[in-house]
Amino acid sequence: MKPIKVGLIGLGKLGTAMLTHWDQQRQSIGLYHPNRTKAEQCVQNYQSSYLLKEEDLSEVDVLILALPAMEVIPFISRLKLQSNMKHSPFLINMATNLPTNKIITEFPFLKVHGIKYMGHAKDLLEHGNGLFISETVLPPIVEEFYQFIGKIIIDSENCLKEVNKLATYFSLKTAIHLENEFTKRGLSPEYLKRALTSLAPEVIRSYSEGSLGHFAKEIVKEIKEENEENM
Repeated sequence: MKPIKVGLIGLGKLGTAMLTHWDQQRQSIGLYHPNRTKAEQCVQNYQSSYLLKEEDLSEVDVLILALPAMEVIPFISRLKLQSNMKHSPFLINMATNLPTNKIITEFPFLKVHGIKYMGHAKDLLEHGNGLFISETVLPPIVEEFYQFIGKIIIDSENCLKEVNKLATYFSLKTAIHLENEFTKRGLSPEYLKRALTSLAPEVIRSYSEGSLGHFAKEIVKEIKEENEENM
């Protein structure tokens, strides 16, 4: 059985985060960027990667599009993939704000799947173990490749957008509330920065993992009692 050829298009935050963990797992992956110099520099930093030229893209088995939403369809158009080609890659849409069905409607003869990352690229980079959403059952070669960096759940892409929006909204609301409260109490901006970048994120992580210390558990109890009184 010949080795599977996987190509990654997009070397931004998400692309770099995924590439880092695939490289750590010694998974061979081709890299393409319109700026050849940027792609060459990236290949030097990741031992399991190699350079892809534009003419190589139609020959890979899986093409992962870690691109901004507005760039995905124009990029696919430039590939000039045809319905009568003997071989065409599985195209993986990772753009959160581009419904995969829109690509399928535009290119009904192509093999398109959506895999959307739920979370922040920095978290994926630092911790791995990502959570990905797909609306369809994926080809085994695609699913197996993603298992090196996390797990995939079958669910609606709209669900992912809702989760991301809720998490972003309440995170920013908390940050703004903290900022206002620190200002009102005359606390140092340096303390505010520490609270936002270290204290709050780690408290939330510990809460989600069930590993809060005694001090934080007492505050949780206090908040729950306040909520009960207000019901």
